[in-house]
Amino acid sequence: MIQLTDSAVTAVRTAMAGAGQEVEGLRIMVEAGGCAGLKYMMGLVNEADPNDHVFDTDGVKVFVEEGSLAYLDGTKIDFVIGLEGSGFTFDNPQAKSSCSCGKSFG
Repeated sequence: MIQLTDSAVTAVRTAMAGAGQEVEGLRIMVEAGGCAGLKYMMGLVNEADPNDHVFDTDGVKVFVEEGSLAYLDGTKIDFVIGLEGSGFTFDNPQAKSSCSCGKSFG
């Protein structure tokens, strides 16, 4: 299961409203790369892929491909605003290590 905080839901809804086209939800995946070995990738999508796992938080759909699910299971995603900038953060119980920016994990 993937969980979005209220702040993350608001940020995704804002991005969807400003997309300029029909958007069904948010795709989250994991790819090789980043300074810790794996990196989070996110983007708005028009439709789900047939093999996606779909999670819904307050009407915001999150699509996760089969290959990324094991890396993301139990992850809580937040959107924070701070002095050094704003963005999504990941609290991932599957991560054994992470980089200082929080966008990469191992």
